[in-house]
Amino acid sequence: MIKKEIRTFDDYMSDEERVSTSEKEQILFEASLIGKMVAAREKSGLSQRELARLSGVKQPAIARMESMRATPQIDTLLKVLNPLGYTIEIVPLKKGVQGYEKL
Repeated sequence: MIKKEIRTFDDYMSDEERVSTSEKEQILFEASLIGKMVAAREKSGLSQRELARLSGVKQPAIARMESMRATPQIDTLLKVLNPLGYTIEIVPLKKGVQGYEKL
């Protein structure tokens, strides 16, 4: 079987033989989460180094998270988000779906 040539990230993400639906959802969630973290840092006017000093997380670890070379542990993410004025919240995927009430 000849696989379709992958030229872009979108090509890769849309190839169901390479990326399952659940993997795609996880990748998109992580990209959105990290994108919001970077936007919050930039909006605060902080460099990675300044955020490292405020959060206690080393600057190279922040750089790895921001470049998506590492998936942060929840405690690390909370340490980084706190000085930016953010936290993590669990929210329902769909309103009215049993089992998806707000906690």
